[in-house]
Amino acid sequence: MSGFSPQWLALREAADHRSRNANLAGRLADRFRNARSVSVVDLGCGTGSNLRATAPLLTAQQCWTLVDFDAALLDAAGDALWRWADVARQSGDTLMLDKQGQQLIVILRQADLAGELGHILGANVDLVTASALFDLASTAFIGRLAQMTAARRAAFYTVSTYDGRQTWTPAHSADADLLEAFHAHQRTDKGLGVAAGPAAPAALATAFRSAGYEVSEGDSAWVLGAADERLIAELAAGFAAAARETGRLDPAAIGDWLSLRRTAAKVGHTDTLALPPA
Repeated sequence: MSGFSPQWLALREAADHRSRNANLAGRLADRFRNARSVSVVDLGCGTGSNLRATAPLLTAQQCWTLVDFDAALLDAAGDALWRWADVARQSGDTLMLDKQGQQLIVILRQADLAGELGHILGANVDLVTASALFDLASTAFIGRLAQMTAARRAAFYTVSTYDGRQTWTPAHSADADLLEAFHAHQRTDKGLGVAAGPAAPAALATAFRSAGYEVSEGDSAWVLGAADERLIAELAAGFAAAARETGRLDPAAIGDWLSLRRTAAKVGHTDTLALPPA
């Protein structure tokens, strides 16, 4: 999977971080509070935003494997994490980072999630995590991931999974039709099978419960206002482009809809925490 620019990921990072469900984040912190160390695999890591938000919740000694198919994003992740850390050292594709009393070993790894998932997870992972990934993956991929995670008795935590809710201000007569077209576009193959789209949170919950896990979900909707004008504009442009590709709407109607998208928006996301049985 690829196709997301470092610029887009940087633009959305603040909204992603502030929208995370605090209850689930607290439960994750409780899970690893007394651990001496934690080994984490971050799937579809992009520029490392998920690490930057999740690492403060974990114990002082951490080893992260950041996985993405896009080499340019991995390069951007290394640069961003170098700037984020208080102290940074590098050896090949491995970073050694100190951040506010925590020590992180970070391995940057280019791999194809579709064909290398078992190898990516390894044998000793404690936490499997991702951000804004699973609405782009198939229910079959989600099921395989749940089974592989369960085989390792690892915890699972994912954030910002799109769940199908959108509210735009001001309202427009094309809102419903554009949403339907966008969802149709989402349910195409993005590299991990025919994507679950807005059904992804339910697919995650079903897959991990079937694997015997305790599953908790929490709302993490983006609520965007005047301070997010640039993000709203880019988000709306992406939605409109996806809808346009389906050929379902009059291009003039899409253009009129897009001309209004600067003021406010709410986009639904769900966070999911799945813990193995004791």
